[in-house]
Amino acid sequence: MMQIDMEYEKEDREEILDFPYEETARQVAAEVLRSEACPWEADVNLLITGAEEIRELNRTQRGIDSVTDVLSFPVCEFSAPSRFEEAEEDPFGCFDPESGHLLLGDIVICAERVRSQAEEYGHSRRREFAFLTAHSMLHLCGYDHMEPEEEAEMLAKQNEILNALGITREDG
Repeated sequence: MMQIDMEYEKEDREEILDFPYEETARQVAAEVLRSEACPWEADVNLLITGAEEIRELNRTQRGIDSVTDVLSFPVCEFSAPSRFEEAEEDPFGCFDPESGHLLLGDIVICAERVRSQAEEYGHSRRREFAFLTAHSMLHLCGYDHMEPEEEAEMLAKQNEILNALGITREDG
């Protein structure tokens, strides 16, 4: 399940996110969890926000005073990507006590960066949004891209996920 929150004026959001962004986010999240063989229902919070808000989060949470496209805040730390069974070691921290769902974490996406990066890379805003969602979901599953090999693996997985959903660079 994905909870989507907005810190954005409705008119601005609809101008920038001129596609079914909630449906897209849910599809991408579900495909990541399917491809990573997550054994439980999982909860993810998604916040779509503006440049100044994400800059402030980036500054306070990571010590980097700049606008970024996406931030990921995992609830559970895994020793290796998608080692979901490790969540059972901290059942009170990694699972919602009411639903029993795995609490993966929070994603924050900057709407303005969705627009500018889609233009820069020559594809649709939906494709850029889906790419950032997949990227962040993989972070919540324990992936990172600090080393070139890790970055190549994440990029390949992101592209596999989007291709499985039919969200390609050729879209718009």
